[in-house]
Amino acid sequence: VAQPPVIVRRGGPRDQRFLRDMLHHAYYWKERSPGEGPGPVALYSKGFGRRGDTAVVAVVEGFPVGAAWYRVFSAATPGYGFVDEATPELAIGVVPSARGKGVGSALLDALVDRARGEGRPGLSLAVDRQNAGAIALYERRGFERVRENEQTLVMLRTLPVG
Repeated sequence: VAQPPVIVRRGGPRDQRFLRDMLHHAYYWKERSPGEGPGPVALYSKGFGRRGDTAVVAVVEGFPVGAAWYRVFSAATPGYGFVDEATPELAIGVVPSARGKGVGSALLDALVDRARGEGRPGLSLAVDRQNAGAIALYERRGFERVRENEQTLVMLRTLPVG
């Protein structure tokens, strides 16, 4: 059975609630632990649409199934995958029923194209070290490991200038 096509559109402030929901899918990709805190959801989604925020949304058969976006952070208030103030940090989430069907790849490719078009030096991200599927996707798309601790890998994809 052929998969329906994934259409990727620009995201914007109207997608803030969906972006927040997708961040829950990304952060809680496995079962939540009892008493686990709220995680990074507000850090990456609150007030979406501020300067430097860029998003894409994946739609299949008219329904949004995933989103990817980036936000620039300062050294004073860094994200989990902070590299420097010139490099935006990306977040990506796909609904569980759409995983493994090319949605994440389509989102990541579209977001990299947007970053390149905006003249960004690269994109960074933080990923749970146990999330082998996500790590493999990022490595296939040119991201390299730049920092790690017991729980998290920070990865960076450098984009060519010009």
